[in-house]
Amino acid sequence: MTKQLDPRKLADLIRRPIVTEKATLLMENNQYTFEVDRKATKPEIKAAIEALFDVKVLKVNTLIQPRKKRRVGRFTGYKPQYKRAFVKLAPDDSIALFPDV
Repeated sequence: MTKQLDPRKLADLIRRPIVTEKATLLMENNQYTFEVDRKATKPEIKAAIEALFDVKVLKVNTLIQPRKKRRVGRFTGYKPQYKRAFVKLAPDDSIALFPDV
């Protein structure tokens, strides 16, 4: 049962690229990290990355971090949760996250 993906909604699934020390080390292995919508599935993420950046995606791994408690004075709360997607591209493809300006 394959569901047709709406190309207009695919762009809303990808929120932003994550640029951390670990993410930049993964870029050397042709893996990129993105913050995505919590309800996005792996096939939707794959279709969105392929449509937005015109690349071939080999594999998608997702991760939702556990909630972390934070305090502000005497008030306790939680940091917002978000979903990360680790995207492995084909060897001849790449994404220019830092275009030459």
